[in-house]
Amino acid sequence: MPRLDAATLTSLPPSVVTPSYDRSRVRTGIVHLGVGGFHRSHQAMYLDRLLGQGTAFDWGICGVGVLPADARMRDVLAAQDCLWTLLVRHPDGSLDARVIGSMVEYLLAPDDPEAVVEKMADPAVRIVSLTVTEGGYNITADGAFDAAAPAIVADLGEPERPRTSFGLVTEALRRRRERGVVPFTVMSCDNVPGNGGVARRSFAGFAGLRDPELGEWMAAEVAFPDSMVDRITPATTDDDRAELARHFGVEDDWPVVCEPFTQWVLEDTFGAGRPPLEDAGVQLVDDVGPYELMKLRLLNAGHQVLGHLGRLAGHTYVHEACQDPLFRRLLRGYLQDEGTPTLQPVPGINLHRYRSDVIDRFASPAVRDTLDRICTDASDRIPKFLLPVLRANLASGGEIRRSVAVLAGWAHSLTGTDDAGRPVDVVDARRDALLAAARRQDDDPLAFVRDRDVFGDLADDPRFAGEYRAALQSVRTRGARATVEAVVRGR
Repeated sequence: MPRLDAATLTSLPPSVVTPSYDRSRVRTGIVHLGVGGFHRSHQAMYLDRLLGQGTAFDWGICGVGVLPADARMRDVLAAQDCLWTLLVRHPDGSLDARVIGSMVEYLLAPDDPEAVVEKMADPAVRIVSLTVTEGGYNITADGAFDAAAPAIVADLGEPERPRTSFGLVTEALRRRRERGVVPFTVMSCDNVPGNGGVARRSFAGFAGLRDPELGEWMAAEVAFPDSMVDRITPATTDDDRAELARHFGVEDDWPVVCEPFTQWVLEDTFGAGRPPLEDAGVQLVDDVGPYELMKLRLLNAGHQVLGHLGRLAGHTYVHEACQDPLFRRLLRGYLQDEGTPTLQPVPGINLHRYRSDVIDRFASPAVRDTLDRICTDASDRIPKFLLPVLRANLASGGEIRRSVAVLAGWAHSLTGTDDAGRPVDVVDARRDALLAAARRQDDDPLAFVRDRDVFGDLADDPRFAGEYRAALQSVRTRGARATVEAVVRGR
């Protein structure tokens, strides 16, 4: 069985789609920070499509790992000549396998930050893109850049050896400015509302701490387009590797598994040019906002609706929770009665159909996405996905009971066990603070939601506080399933 690399591409089975273009012709035009499963199933796939059309040969990708933990990705991609297999699982159980060839080099910043900075400073690089997770922008609950974060303080103290994405990008832009090179575009591909504006505040905010004039220049001269990205991409497992080998005869140390659906809506604002992404299926628009809110408040928040209460009720996978009639009713009610009323009209989108598609995507057993994954780092996800819906409905007098029940389920899951006493793993950057707040709920039922770094002033709202106390009491005494049943019946 061939191990995937450049030398074995021609010997792979015909059932595996391989790059039809000469990869030796591809030159780096994009540097991407944060190469995980999503980037490899989404942005890199779109660039691979373009290359397959015989265009965009100067828009290849250089992947960059920012964290020491990215060393494994470095090693796998080095061994496989920056190739990987994209395994697409269809709802009927069928599989497609495609080797992605749009990444042509990979650098690990902790190994050599200077090499990363110089790569971004190269005039051939015109876009630096990001998937650094919702929490990777170092923005506090009030929207300010957190200048006191230890990694930021360290980078400001030693700017010639940056360790964060902020330090790397800022130093590269400083050098381009000094050398008279047009600044590259910074393109966020993370699930953050107004991600372009957030990225601008983050990176210009960091630069301003280092040099106020540099920060002002970045805010004014660097393009930060908004984007909406969508493709369910669960973490790769050993079973996925074995399935790829069994069905397609390919040995790949880190394939990527995803659903068939993919969407990318991108603001057409670039300072140094861009590839013809519209030819690959990307929707270029003047205003991403309506599409972004639709996805964040329906799909991403919908994941949170199923995730925390579903785990407490004993479900393991997203599709299991969504196929459970009770939880399906919970999700449908949230999408229709809480999420959708907070949206603007979305050009070209039938929201009824979109909601139906979200439920169908979640219910597909093919992807096998875990509830643990979608509950990871909830303190970053819930404030961006669910709390804006809750606040909007509080302001309008709309429905809130499903959103409140989700928060109560999240709080109760921090006790560490589900309704049957089985352990619930809590993975969150704020884990210690969340656990401490959850422990205080015996004396103060609102202790968890008084954390202003996560919830702001939400606990001060009398209507919310009353609903939350009742929901928390129900989850703690009756369990998640009985709570969901009461919620969907309006009791």
